[in-house]
Amino acid sequence: MSAELRIVLAGFGGQGVLFAGKVAAYAGLIDDREVSWLPSYGPEMRGGTANCSVTLSDEPIGSPLVTTPDVLVALNQPSYDKFVDEVRPGGVIVADTSMIADMRVRDDVETFGVPATKMAEEAGLKGLANIVLLGKLFAVTGFCSRETLDAAIEKCVPPRKAALIEKNKQAVDLGMGA
Repeated sequence: MSAELRIVLAGFGGQGVLFAGKVAAYAGLIDDREVSWLPSYGPEMRGGTANCSVTLSDEPIGSPLVTTPDVLVALNQPSYDKFVDEVRPGGVIVADTSMIADMRVRDDVETFGVPATKMAEEAGLKGLANIVLLGKLFAVTGFCSRETLDAAIEKCVPPRKAALIEKNKQAVDLGMGA
């Protein structure tokens, strides 16, 4: 794992982009790393664009704004199109091919297309495509340990939705195997 990992997660409001970013950020906190989590969303919220920047670092973080991410997690076509060229050479893109029909692939980044929405629905985990993609991100980058990731999910799922903790862990497993 590198000293710093800068991630942009992007999609429509309501797809769980901010939640997935929060889980990644909490994983960093649990591992006692420096963390920034910066949400950004249009005025429409649900259905509008939403993205968040997450930085996990072993050093103090100068700015929470991620302009050249190491990793892009894209949940829809407009987000993919907006951020694909921002990823630094040598970076990683994890994209939901259920929602992104036109994946222009760059030859200087590793791109992982995962039909996350379809996979989640078929596994009875509707609405957890965001966590399927987070599972793929975890498998590709190893940004934390699995124990840490599970602990972050347990911390981020609100008590009133505790029944979703196991479903989120199943979604991580799906993504890891994709």
